[in-house]
Amino acid sequence: MDITPFVGAAFRALRDMEGASQEQIALRAGLDRTYLSGVERGRRNPTVVVLQKIAAALDLDIATEL
Repeated sequence: MDITPFVGAAFRALRDMEGASQEQIALRAGLDRTYLSGVERGRRNPTVVVLQKIAAALDLDIATEL
């Protein structure tokens, strides 16, 4: 089973709850906004390092909160 769409949707929901734009989170994570968009839509298969960057940009501890 491919979990990519579920992870992306979870990040999008968390970003929306924070009221942040994709651009704001991408900037904090050091990523391109279009890449973050692809992750959120399940079109990109991010590495664990990228997931950690996105989580940190959302002030999340990926080990305990996702």
